[in-house]
Amino acid sequence: MYTLIAATTNAHKLREIRSILNIRSIALKSLADFKNSPTVIEDGQTFEENAIKKAREYYEFFRQPVIADDSGLEVDALNNEPGVFSARYAGERATDADNNRLLLERMRHIPAEKRQARFICTVCFTDGKNLKTFTGVRQGIILDELQGGEGFGYDPLFFIPEYQKTYAQMDREEKNRISHRGLAFAQLKAYLEEKLNFSEM
Repeated sequence: MYTLIAATTNAHKLREIRSILNIRSIALKSLADFKNSPTVIEDGQTFEENAIKKAREYYEFFRQPVIADDSGLEVDALNNEPGVFSARYAGERATDADNNRLLLERMRHIPAEKRQARFICTVCFTDGKNLKTFTGVRQGIILDELQGGEGFGYDPLFFIPEYQKTYAQMDREEKNRISHRGLAFAQLKAYLEEKLNFSEM
């Protein structure tokens, strides 16, 4: 059994990662499984920089293979805000509701035809010898009110025209198949199966 540490304490995110990877030969753990895991400051300018930094630093600490991701929302009309600050848009201790309220307020005067946005996720894998990154992007628009009760974060505001749904109106399986995180982790899964021969274990 191959132990892989997901550098997150977010239970929602871990559930998505576990569902997407779903490789029988991997025992997936998270930072919540360790009492003494350090906190890595995400001070990069891009999602990729943050993912790489977290993966490297947690690998150095645990000396076990690590996956780390950074993801967020970029809104065209807000000069790509909230970007790398998506999780703390309304402050360091902001809740999902706080962040959504702030986004709605800043989008209040933006007309429907200018509400384009994208969710981006970059995941980094390292085992000390290999370091690989994979990025998934999903285009959508920002609604002027919350719709749907599933998911987390900005999911109730992120509407995908080709599916006529927000992330929060999708069940877990559908979201994992088409989301930015789903796309990035699907690439990671293919890499693990091909390069590390997990499909044969």
